[in-house]
Amino acid sequence: MEEINPMELLRSNLYRVRIPEPTNRIYKQECCLSFDSPRSEGGLFVDMNTFLAFGKGYVVWNYEKTGNPVYLHIKQTKKLVPEDRPSKKPTLLAIGIDGGFDNNEPEYEETHSIVILPNYVALPFPSVELPEKVRLAVDAILMAEGAERKEQVAAWTADKKQISAYAMELRQIGSVVVPPSGWKCTKCDKTENLWLNLTDGMILCGRRNWDGTGGNNHAIEHYKETGYPLAVKLGTITADLEAADVFSYPEDDSVVDPLLAQHLAYFGIDFSSLQKTEMTTAERELDQNTNFDWNRIQESGQEVEPIYGPGYTGLVNLGNSCYMAATMQVVFSTHSFCRRYYMNQSLKMAFETAPADPTVDLNMQLTKLGHGLLSGKYSVPASEKDGTAAPVITDAKQEGLPPRMFKALIAASHPEFSTMRQQDALEYFLHFLDQVERSNAVKPELDPSRSFKFGVEERILCSSGKVAYNKRLDYILSLNIPLHEATNKEELEAFHKIKAEKISEGKDVDEIVRPRVPLEACLASFAAPEEIPEFYSTALKAKTTAIKTAGLTSFPDYLVLHMRKFVMEAGWVPKKLDVYIDVPDIIDISHMRSKGIQPGEELLPESAPGSEVESSQPVANEEIVAQLVSMGFNQLHCQKAAINTLNTGVEEAMNWLLSHMDDPDIDAPICHGAQGAEASVDQSKVDTLISFGFQEEIARMALKASGGDIEKATDWIFNNPNTSASSDMDTTTSSGSVPTPVDAGLPDGGGRYRLFGIVSHIGTSTQCGHYVAHILKDGRWVIFNDNKVGASINPPKDMGYLYFFERIAS
Repeated sequence: MEEINPMELLRSNLYRVRIPEPTNRIYKQECCLSFDSPRSEGGLFVDMNTFLAFGKGYVVWNYEKTGNPVYLHIKQTKKLVPEDRPSKKPTLLAIGIDGGFDNNEPEYEETHSIVILPNYVALPFPSVELPEKVRLAVDAILMAEGAERKEQVAAWTADKKQISAYAMELRQIGSVVVPPSGWKCTKCDKTENLWLNLTDGMILCGRRNWDGTGGNNHAIEHYKETGYPLAVKLGTITADLEAADVFSYPEDDSVVDPLLAQHLAYFGIDFSSLQKTEMTTAERELDQNTNFDWNRIQESGQEVEPIYGPGYTGLVNLGNSCYMAATMQVVFSTHSFCRRYYMNQSLKMAFETAPADPTVDLNMQLTKLGHGLLSGKYSVPASEKDGTAAPVITDAKQEGLPPRMFKALIAASHPEFSTMRQQDALEYFLHFLDQVERSNAVKPELDPSRSFKFGVEERILCSSGKVAYNKRLDYILSLNIPLHEATNKEELEAFHKIKAEKISEGKDVDEIVRPRVPLEACLASFAAPEEIPEFYSTALKAKTTAIKTAGLTSFPDYLVLHMRKFVMEAGWVPKKLDVYIDVPDIIDISHMRSKGIQPGEELLPESAPGSEVESSQPVANEEIVAQLVSMGFNQLHCQKAAINTLNTGVEEAMNWLLSHMDDPDIDAPICHGAQGAEASVDQSKVDTLISFGFQEEIARMALKASGGDIEKATDWIFNNPNTSASSDMDTTTSSGSVPTPVDAGLPDGGGRYRLFGIVSHIGTSTQCGHYVAHILKDGRWVIFNDNKVGASINPPKDMGYLYFFERIAS
């Protein structure tokens, strides 16, 4: 059989080679299906048609799927470096990227060749003999900024901000009072990326990004119309005013406003109380606390025995990404996620069913992450920096996986998680589960996020003796921490006495005593009866005081408890509660199951039909409305919030308001009577939803519930997966048809749970600091601190932010 000339083979496949355009995303740092890189044993193969990269073991799958035969092979090998290599001066505030701080990473030598599959025929590069098209294509690939690197460099620039020329003489007008949260653009329905103009207090959205995301340019348009120069980004205002994001439109740059506290105070955002107390007595204490938390949660100063093997793989910190790392380590320690994305799905299966670009397919990227964390393939000690591969066993540091592709994908739809800033692990966990649920919508029985889902039922007992029941679904049980239930009150009193004496003498406090609150007290406060003043009773046709209790309608396979440690004090002061929670290894929540409607209970009637409707309509509680209006919310919106939460209270109304800000009908007048309920639904929109595969009745209900907005209607269907066409409401009322319960088909079982995971937070707010996970694996506690994995000696069970429990099979 005659040998085919490699050059002839390449020429015959030239039509499969593309020269990349500037807009093409080029992957050359990491395999799409695994964590192989140019430094891996087999190097990396870049498809010269799609510019996707594949490791040695996976490139043949791409050839089988696409038929693309021509690849650029990139291989990096470590250089031996002289000891006295001078350090480079950094030009970027970053570590380990070009221009960043030199963390003595070894240098690598890179070699390239052209490889033709299926027989891996190789041609050297560079070579003048190669066809020009191939030479141009390879040069373009090598010159381009890799897609992975582009995302990494995103937010790391260290230009020193200048003081704005407009700050000192800034004129302020109007009498707007800005609420601490619940903001919305004045000119559209954007609730993210909002800027407060420091002249007139207008809240407007930021610039639109090139791909259509971001804001609608309302803030900059407002500047063009008015000339008001400075705006501060809402959500970046914390006690550290220097960290606030202030933008100057005429100077077209981020700037420093030395009078920011004064400018914010004009709009009712008051920092003076914070400055006085926090900056003097509490500052040293805070520092001491943070150091103590840091050492205790990270188990610093203790020889942590490193652990390697399947399920013990560290994650590299991509720049403030520890909130993601800690959460994903716990999630992939659950049987549901382990089965779905590792045991029951191979990388090849996921790749074969993935779309043309596997980097944007959540199923593929979760399978990649699952196999990366659970196979043990990447659970190896960090190599020493001098080029030798001898592992440093003294600490538990690993090479670790860099979850870049996964982070970019899960964050693509979210303006906060796509930044390099620290985020709230709870918000991330909920966003992640929401994305997983959507990606499994076609086969909900495979959805592993369901193992966290449960039903909550609120029972409202009216003074007439009649009751109403409301149901909702949730993934987490969010618990208040009742500090008055502390078990060490005497010790606390003695500590505060000593502290006061030391402060008056100008001395530091040696040891800090914190309140200890049992977890049982937090669970009890969730289930405890709560008074609802000014409740409108449809039985009495008048306002009365009602009693609200809550319970769970189902017990999930995995119960996640969120401790509400972060509270907003008066005057916009975000505060972290300094408290220990005594959490037992086993809890029993059987008593928290809601019993549903009981024999002999009579349900509150629905509002009467016809002529009586006007008088029997619920009326908004004026006190609730007044409090919300004083925070800067619109009067009509506040009335709707109070009515829709049955005048339960300010917090409930505010939560309703925040989640319904974008409702298309939020500005429609309050509708008295039944004519609003049967509002006609646009048939073309119903047809669109039917074309997505939804039933007609469900499509109608969804459009009705979301004011005719197709996107919101789709969300509504995903969030109410068990809705049947007959049930128009989740509230149990006395009408005849029996609706499908909102919690139908959810996992359920006994109420005994074992603690198996803790995500702890170190720092003063969720937007800064560090997250660490501790997980019970194979009978022992293990610490996962980014790419450090080791045996935990003293897991901080009393310092968690999120606690993960697994049901004990009865």
